[in-house]
Amino acid sequence: MFKTGLFMLWALLCAAGQPCGLAKQMFESNAVTRTGNVGVLVVDAASGDTIDAYRADNLLPSASTMKVVSTCTALELLGADYRWKTYLETDGELVGNTLVGNLYVRGTGDPTIASPAFDGRGLMTIWAKKLHELGIHRIEGNVVADLSAFNNGDAMNGGWTFEDMGNYYGMGVFSLNYMENTMQLILRSGQLGDVAEVISTEPADPRLHFTSYARCTNITYDDAMVHGVAFNYDRTITGQIPSGKGTFRVRADMPNPGLTLAEELTTELKRLGTELTGEVTYMLMPDSKQRTPLYTHQSAPLSKVVAETNIHSNNLYAEAIFRTVALENGFLPAGVEDARKVVADCWKSRGVKFDPVFMVDGSGLAPQNGIAPSTFVSLLQYMYRSPNYSVFYESLPVSGKSGTLSGMLKKTPLEGRVHAKSGTIAHLRSYCGYIELSGGRVWTFSIVVNNGNGSSTAVRRVMEKYLLELTKGQL
Repeated sequence: MFKTGLFMLWALLCAAGQPCGLAKQMFESNAVTRTGNVGVLVVDAASGDTIDAYRADNLLPSASTMKVVSTCTALELLGADYRWKTYLETDGELVGNTLVGNLYVRGTGDPTIASPAFDGRGLMTIWAKKLHELGIHRIEGNVVADLSAFNNGDAMNGGWTFEDMGNYYGMGVFSLNYMENTMQLILRSGQLGDVAEVISTEPADPRLHFTSYARCTNITYDDAMVHGVAFNYDRTITGQIPSGKGTFRVRADMPNPGLTLAEELTTELKRLGTELTGEVTYMLMPDSKQRTPLYTHQSAPLSKVVAETNIHSNNLYAEAIFRTVALENGFLPAGVEDARKVVADCWKSRGVKFDPVFMVDGSGLAPQNGIAPSTFVSLLQYMYRSPNYSVFYESLPVSGKSGTLSGMLKKTPLEGRVHAKSGTIAHLRSYCGYIELSGGRVWTFSIVVNNGNGSSTAVRRVMEKYLLELTKGQL
């Protein structure tokens, strides 16, 4: 009887163009969510009518839904066909088969160089062959990784927690990235209680120094945490790994991926017979030396990078995109504060509700991010009418089907009907995106539950129940 009455009330309110109040009733009455900070807004994409609203203007942590802001900004300002360029250059000249001068690898933020997501294996071999084909068989100078396009003081965002920095998802972000800025640690998995020491790393790097406090226990999954900062080769390992495995692999960040790239390129050049008289090094600030281009590598189009960012919630890609919009808008070196300004100006100039917003980073890893459901929905409403809508829409995970939504709403009437970005950090669940209804109708929505009284899974189930109840009779 209660459910029938609730649905009738919902129908009457929606028919009158009024928020139905379902979110208030469901989230306040449920023990998992009633003590938490909740924000909800659901709007008809075509008409702009509010379907339901509950504390929609509350500023709440975003987690990875912040990637929606970063990726939409890039699509609007750079275009879906934008490609990052990485330049091989020299400040010298080619005399016979000898390059008299330095060889530079200058990055502009491409996060996909040698990325497994873009089948980047063997890329350094390709670059080395390109140089060899130009007749460069000897280099009388240094091989220099040019990291000057981004502000390297922002390589690791100041809003990130120390717990996250140094892990594969909390890696530094540079204008020259490599292998998604991550490495594999091979740990010794011994008996119960043993310390899990590092045996080797891939790629190998003799500069690395590890202090391990991680223990081998009876768990069956990876619970090791790696701690460290950009450009520093000291790493501390805490947590635990499974015992009795012989070896166990853990992913961690790479301290200076640009330098590692330059070293691996040099290795490939030497393998082809190129002599090198100088050293492999890196630079952090722009200089005034004139350079001659030798070869330019282009990334996959932004549309594909945005899809990888949103479907698999890739922090590196989001942070690289975030800084790139600043770089392409005249900031050199481009920093986090520059990116915040460009993003805010972009959306305010387009009439999107973007004040107040606390945008600390581009990926949502910083817990200090604060953004209201009404801002997310305002942005989603804009994108619904944008020429970039189809690219953005297809970049979002699909309920019960793909990415971070593959387990959500599975085997329910909403399976395959929700295209949305999820966000999850400690004590927070958030979703924002689009719901497909019957007759080609679309709703935009944002739901955030912070500090719910239950597990993340329990909170998700309440949110799923709400969406199913809200869309009853609409599918």
